[in-house]
Amino acid sequence: MNLTDQQKIRIGSCAWSFEDWRGVFYPRGLPEAHWLEFYANYFTAVEVDSTFHAVPPENSVRRWVQMTPTDFRFTCKLPRQITHASQLHDCTAELNSFLRAIEPLGAKLDVILIQLPPSFAPKDGKLALRNFLGQLSRDFRFAVEFRHAGWHRPQFIRLLEKHRICWVWADTTPLNERNLAPFEFLPRTSDFLYLRLLGDYATKYDVDGGHIHRYKKLLWKREAALESWSLKIERHLSEVRNVWAFVSNHFEGFAPETCQRLGQRLGLKVSLPSETEQATSAQKRSQLDLQL
Repeated sequence: MNLTDQQKIRIGSCAWSFEDWRGVFYPRGLPEAHWLEFYANYFTAVEVDSTFHAVPPENSVRRWVQMTPTDFRFTCKLPRQITHASQLHDCTAELNSFLRAIEPLGAKLDVILIQLPPSFAPKDGKLALRNFLGQLSRDFRFAVEFRHAGWHRPQFIRLLEKHRICWVWADTTPLNERNLAPFEFLPRTSDFLYLRLLGDYATKYDVDGGHIHRYKKLLWKREAALESWSLKIERHLSEVRNVWAFVSNHFEGFAPETCQRLGQRLGLKVSLPSETEQATSAQKRSQLDLQL
């Protein structure tokens, strides 16, 4: 892979605010308010999960911009009020409110993720989807993640192609199949790729809703999946402008290391903080706080 192709790829995690990462990725003494700034020293992009739960305050969005380098990029999830509660029906006001809220990201915002619920199926959602995609602003780039297999049809591929919207490639392979290369429905509908390595959500909670795992290290390796996805990316790289690859903790147990492992397969250097760097960063931050 040549350097130009490598520069098209951005790898990061699905969110950055994980208490489990304290002391293993983030320096133990680093205040949470500085986590994004620290994260941006190691990754070139992040998928913002918090926007799924609520429209962010303007001062938070402006702070994200200030805390990250010029070449850092964000992708933001559309609020669940639009995708899950309203299921894309009659939500123009909510959409416009969200787009206004994230506007301060400016050039740092590259993609808005429309993550649809598993219950959203063509039988009831086809018209809503068509109407919703038709009203999306061309000032933003969008990607749609379908979680119901009923959408896996040529007519919906054509619909996304018509609106230049990316069909998200998502890996939610069950843990007991982790050694198999994922076989997914993978159309390419726009000039960029958007990959989400999400893993098995059954590994997140027990039957009572309590956490099963702490996400501090790799818990299970998905070697075949990483190899398969890196080959898929390489196969399409010459045909697209950008590739976004975001990793969840549930994929292998610790998203930063999975990002590094995927990057290695693609010829990218993704470094992680060493214990020395963690200690140095925490010391610098405490000295700066004393000066303020």
